[in-house]
Formats: sequence, C-alpha cells, structure tokens
Amino acid sequence: MRYLARRSLRALLLLLGVSLLCFGFTEMAPGNFFDELRLNPQISPETLSVLQARYGFDQPLPMKYARWLTSALHGDFGYSIAYNAPVGGLLWARAKNTLLLAATAMVITWLLGVPLGVWTATQRGRWTDQVIEAGNSLLISIPEIVIALGLLALALRWRVVPVGGMVGVNHEDLTGWARIRDGANHLVLPAAILVPGGIAVVVRHVRASVVEVLATPYVLSARGHGIASGRLLFRHVVPAAANPAISLLGFSIAGLLSGSLVVEVATGWPGLGPLLLEATLARDLYLVIGGIMASAVFLVAGNFIADLLLMATDPRIRAGDTSAE
Repeated sequence: MRYLARRSLRALLLLLGVSLLCFGFTEMAPGNFFDELRLNPQISPETLSVLQARYGFDQPLPMKYARWLTSALHGDFGYSIAYNAPVGGLLWARAKNTLLLAATAMVITWLLGVPLGVWTATQRGRWTDQVIEAGNSLLISIPEIVIALGLLALALRWRVVPVGGMVGVNHEDLTGWARIRDGANHLVLPAAILVPGGIAVVVRHVRASVVEVLATPYVLSARGHGIASGRLLFRHVVPAAANPAISLLGFSIAGLLSGSLVVEVATGWPGLGPLLLEATLARDLYLVIGGIMASAVFLVAGNFIADLLLMATDPRIRAGDTSAE
C-alpha cells in the first residue's frame, strides 16, 4: 500500500505540474480568442470587455489558474468559447475514439512485439537477428508522419481500406456485424500507422532483456545440467526478463497516445488530435488545456497500470524493497 500511495502521490504532483505549465505557456502565447473579434466592426469594445470578464480573461494568471483548478476538482474543466459547450463533454466524446485507436494499436503491438523479441534473442548473432535488428532501426528512425503519408497514398491508390472518419456514410443503415465491420475497416489504416514503430521499440527492449538474462550464471548452469531450451526459456528466462518490458508498457502507452494525436489529424480520425489542433488555432484556452490534461491523465494511468503489474510480478516490490522500483 505504501508503494501504491507513493505512486499515486507522484501522479497527482505530475498532473499538477502539467496544469501549471499549461497555464504558463498559454499565458506567454500572444493573443487570445477575442483578438479576431476585435477586427469585426459590428462588435463594440464594450461587448468584448463584457465577454472577457465573463470568461475570466481579464483576471491575472494566478487567479485564472486557481479558478480553473477549483472547477477541475469538481469535474468541470471550463467552457469552450469556440464550441459554446463545456470542455468536459467535448473531451469525453473525442477521448473515447482516441482510446479505441491507442488500445487497438497497443494490443497488436505487444501481441506481435513480445514473441518476436524473445525469438530474436534466441537467434542472437544469426542473419535473421541481424535483418530484424536492421528493420527495427529503420522503423524507429522514420517519423510516424512519413509512415502515415506513405500508407495514406497506398490506401488511396489501391482503395483496400476506407480513408477518413470513423465510420462510413451509410453506417446508420447497417445493422449488427455490418456496423462492427465498417468501424473495424476504418480503424485499420490509423492503427497500421502506429503499430510498426511500436513493434520495433518493443522488440528491441524485449530482446535486450532476454539476452541479458540468457547470459546470467544460473541460466548457463541450468543449460549445463541439461534442462531443455524451451522449458528454460519460458519458465525461467522470460519471467526474469519481464520487469523491463512491463516498465516499458507505461512509456509505450504514452508514445502511442502522442503518436495517435498526429495520426488522427493525418487520417481524419475523430479523436483528441483534431480537436486539440482546432482549439489551438482558435486560441480556445480552456479546451487546449483540457486536451493536454486528458493526454497527461492517459499517460499517468498507463504508468500506474505498469506499476500495478510490476507489483504483481516482482516480490521485491511487494516486500517494500525500493531498489526494485
């Protein structure tokens, strides 16, 4: 419980720090939502002053932050001027789509990356290991936006999967499995953009962890005593190499979420990415802050899940050994 309490406190402090930085950077940015309204001669300066006072733009930064933090603690993240709606409702409607995309990509990434990483570790030094390692280096070095543009071009040319949106135009006319298949077809392209880079990272880390365990004295001794390679690998080596992979899980979630925001904009997936971009261009202060905070919450939640898995698999953490964290 002390371990979980420490992790929870760190998560709360991290979210508090992110919110402070958000307000600080947005205050440093020139202009606000009402700057464009000032160019409209039909809107009087008095009307603009009333609007700025209503939304708190005439207050100093500490007062604006205290007001927002008090509202956030009650589940209210402010009001979007551009959308004329509460920020919380806008974020939740888009966050569900972002979570669906990121979760799908993460499941595929780990289902493929972990077995491939273990297998390449057993093939260390062979030509197959060298080919996969070269492919991993290439995928890690290529920005996701480049992969997105390449796959978009292929999808538009060959029309193998639909491009843009989350469902087709005739989605409402479909029923049952046809609706699920329509949504899955639209999910293929953005998930396919996120998966290659994620697999490369997972394979490299899992391979390094397994190779390190394979070189330990107790594994070499077990081999000398004639224990079968398969039994040794799956009953002893893989569990011992699990901790670094579990720690990577939290960072993997963060990477997929940050990457999904860019991919959503490129592919037209209706998630947090396009919403955050539109809010930034419109200088919609509270919607921008809410979007960044939602991404930070997902990151913290991913790391917290990794911490729980570490606690379940590592007896040193359950025993209170802080050196194992």
